Amino acid sequence: MGTRRVPARRWLALVLPTLVLSGAGLTPARAALDITVPTSKSLGSRPVGSGTLTAALGTVTVTSTNLIGTWTASVSSTSCTTGAGGSQRTVGTSQLSYWSGPVTATTGLLSLTTPGQATAANAVTLSTTRTAFSAVTVNILQSTVSWNPTFIVNVPSSVVAGMYTCTVTHSVA
Repeated sequence: MGTRRVPARRWLALVLPTLVLSGAGLTPARAALDITVPTSKSLGSRPVGSGTLTAALGTVTVTSTNLIGTWTASVSSTSCTTGAGGSQRTVGTSQLSYWSGPVTATTGLLSLTTPGQATAANAVTLSTTRTAFSAVTVNILQSTVSWNPTFIVNVPSSVVAGMYTCTVTHSVA
C-alpha cells in the first residue's frame, strides 16, 4: 500500500477545515484500516485428560490512515477439531478464551487505546465475537496500534489425542 504525497499548500487547505468541522460534530470521510496478524501459532501439547494450553498469539497491528478516526478490532474463533470432528474430537468455542493484554506499540500523533481485556483476569470466552481492542487516533499520514493477545484452551477430559486446529479471526472496522 503506497502513500500519496500531497503538496504542503494543498495539505493545509484540506486538513485544517476538516479538523475544525470535525470539532463541530461533522466527521471526515473514512480512510483505510488494515490489520496484520500472525499466520499460525502452535500452542504446544499436553497429555489427554484435562488442563489448559496457553500461548501468546503474536503481534496484532491495526494501521489507520484516518485523519481523526475511531476503530474497533474484533476477535472470534472456530471450534478446535481433529480428524472429522465429533463430540470427542472437538474443543468448542466455549472452552477457548482470549485476552488482548495492553498496547505494546503505537505510532501517530495521538492514539487513545482501549484493550478489550487488559489482564488475564479479564479473559473472555470466544463463544461469540468479542472486542479485542479499540482506539481513537489522530494522525497526519497513518497511525498504528499493536498488541500481543493470549489464547487459552481449556482441554476437556473427554477429547481424544490428536492434532487439533482452529482459526482465530481478527477483523477491524
